[in-house]
Amino acid sequence: MNKPRLIMTNVLVFVVTGLIAFVGAPLWAFSYGFDTTEIVTTVVLFFATGMSITAGYHRLWAHKTYDAHPVVKVVLAIGGAMALQNSILHWCSDHRVHHRHVDVNDKDPYSAKKGFWFSHIGWMLREYQAESYDDYSNCKDLLKDKVVMWQHKHYLAIVLASNFGITALLGWINSDVLSMILLAGVFRLVMVHHVTFFINSLAHYWGSRPYTDTNSARDNGIIALFTFGEGYHNYHHIFEYDYRNGIKWYQYDPTKWLIKSLSFVGLTKNLRTCPEERIEKARLAMQLKYASEKVSMLPNGEEIMQTLHKEYDVLMQKMNDYYTTKKRIMTLRKAHLIRSIDRLELDFKYKELKQSLLLQKEKWLKLSQLEFSFS
Repeated sequence: MNKPRLIMTNVLVFVVTGLIAFVGAPLWAFSYGFDTTEIVTTVVLFFATGMSITAGYHRLWAHKTYDAHPVVKVVLAIGGAMALQNSILHWCSDHRVHHRHVDVNDKDPYSAKKGFWFSHIGWMLREYQAESYDDYSNCKDLLKDKVVMWQHKHYLAIVLASNFGITALLGWINSDVLSMILLAGVFRLVMVHHVTFFINSLAHYWGSRPYTDTNSARDNGIIALFTFGEGYHNYHHIFEYDYRNGIKWYQYDPTKWLIKSLSFVGLTKNLRTCPEERIEKARLAMQLKYASEKVSMLPNGEEIMQTLHKEYDVLMQKMNDYYTTKKRIMTLRKAHLIRSIDRLELDFKYKELKQSLLLQKEKWLKLSQLEFSFS
């Protein structure tokens, strides 16, 4: 079978920038060294351009998980162009297809089922999508976005001006243009490329699947450290419209922190989150599945399985009662329709249901013996 034609522009970009980053930069560091200003600038631009992809391209435009002020959108559009990963419009079109057809080899543009290399970088080296390259029918909302269309129309100019103009200016201020372009320009670009490419590749191979096993996406806190919080990929693939990837307070997700921080000063708004009840039910359903698989291998597995499912049903009922009461209290309070005596009664019922739910969860966890790791 003949492979699609190589896209020589992409091949040359990856080869040339890769050689400069992995050969040229180390040789320059050994021969001349990089000063503190150049190193700090590189780190700052690494986060700025990387999170322009995760906070901008991904969570703002591809999934519409929040709304942003025009100034924020322009900054993210420039930062995204500086990351050199195609225009917002084209990137989002590919990504929406990926989510719609994840792991379907002939439809998912960077299907992990076609191998690590393909999902990481190989899909960009050949004309695998030649027939649908300019089809943006799944991005009609973005076609109406002035910032998106401005960036799409002037993409090449913005790429050159940001990658070489900004770094050259910073280098001139620091009295060494070439050194700054080499480190904060090319080396930073290659690092951003590969850590964000890990979201398509490594995040579909390494980690756990605590929320769904219907696709290959994984949760991995280590990957999150290198991908600006995008390592909680299993969660993202089932709750893609949540502006968060790491939903726990201790999970490393600087993209989430950036979006939330900007909301405090009115630069972002309408931050979308998935209801706690849906998240919890998805997690418990997977726990039941993993526990059932474990129990099915035991000699007396059938009896334990019946008990396991019975206690799970009890847990679901208690959870439904708890969240129904919680929603009722919130609705009444919001409408100012709750009297003091009713509030006391409902609060008491709510606390009872919460305590009962916690006890049932504890019983369930012990019964299902979920100390084994997810796979």
